[in-house]
Amino acid sequence: MPTNDESVEYTRLDSMADVSGGITLGGISPDGASVKLPYLRVANVQDGYISTADLKIISVSARLVERFRLRCGDVVLTEGGDADKLGRGAVWDGRIDPCLHQNHVFRVRCLENKLLPGFLALYMGSPEGKAYFLRIAKQTTNLASISLSQLKAMPVPSPPISEQQRVLEIVDAVSNQESAIKASIAKLEVVQTGITAELLAVERDSLMEIPVREVGTVRMGKQLSPSSREATGQFPYLRVANVLNGRIDYSDVKTMGFSESERETYGLRPGDILLNEGQSLELVGRSAIYDGNEGAFCFQNTLIRFRPSEQVLPAYAQVIFERWLSDGVFAAVAKKTTSIAHLGGERFAALNFPLVPLAKQRRIIEGVDAFAQQRRSLEHELAKLGRLKQGMVDDLLSGRVSV
Repeated sequence: MPTNDESVEYTRLDSMADVSGGITLGGISPDGASVKLPYLRVANVQDGYISTADLKIISVSARLVERFRLRCGDVVLTEGGDADKLGRGAVWDGRIDPCLHQNHVFRVRCLENKLLPGFLALYMGSPEGKAYFLRIAKQTTNLASISLSQLKAMPVPSPPISEQQRVLEIVDAVSNQESAIKASIAKLEVVQTGITAELLAVERDSLMEIPVREVGTVRMGKQLSPSSREATGQFPYLRVANVLNGRIDYSDVKTMGFSESERETYGLRPGDILLNEGQSLELVGRSAIYDGNEGAFCFQNTLIRFRPSEQVLPAYAQVIFERWLSDGVFAAVAKKTTSIAHLGGERFAALNFPLVPLAKQRRIIEGVDAFAQQRRSLEHELAKLGRLKQGMVDDLLSGRVSV
């Protein structure tokens, strides 16, 4: 079995845990008494946590409940889907009981004194654990999946329980620091939003509400298609994954074909603001100011580009858009499909923009900038802490660093 260090022992998962598949929807005809119960499916099992905001219900034979019933401490993980969903999992905390699990969600019940659920979940979410899933997965055109037998055969580090517990304590200490920083960021965002509202209220005498389309140009990006992936003239473009809250991440940029005229149409200039057109409902409209070179990137139709007119400073528009995001203005006008909300270029363009003279825009920018700088500093610290935590987890699991 693979090891990163000779001192690390690996043991098959099924030697340290009971591994089971879930119930098949529509595959079992209830006989006798039946009950309707909630169950976890792939959408509920995220990377490191479990969401029960949208649970489905299944009618199941009463005699099968115990077989598929989750217990507090069970590790659940996904059978497959997109590459990022493969082996994704977390520890079930028993918040709903009884709760079952679907056949696309595996259940791992750790044996006492052999394996701690938190330690297993930590390993499965590590680069080494994810690499195992990707290596053994069955690949189709767009999907990947792992079998129950492959999961049972997974080699897992098996230090003594005391060492497993110590690893969890160390990681929990860093996680608590992460939680504290996230709480501080959330408080700053609330204060920043309140400051914006107060400053706008002070300027109410000179404030005019004008549709967004009249204070700048609004354009949707180019639609990604199979032909554009293969076309000549491949050029980098930004998409939803690149536009974070107040900043653009250039670390993972894709390319597609753009003609010379399309580059003119969809090219970005410094000061353009990109907003998420298609996102989860709470994040639709998330925005950032483009700060790259003119013409260096284009943008996809999952984004909306707002190019401010001379009446509007980009930083002021960004202040307003961040306020609209936190106040739910974007969510209120978005149209929601199964799992994605769409802001829509026309709906965004019709929103009333609070326009004030440029001198007053500058005062408002100065008023919120101190809070924005604090937030950016905290976000930077959070990112550094996340990298430290990941490196520490890798070292502890591999044995490169002694517990």
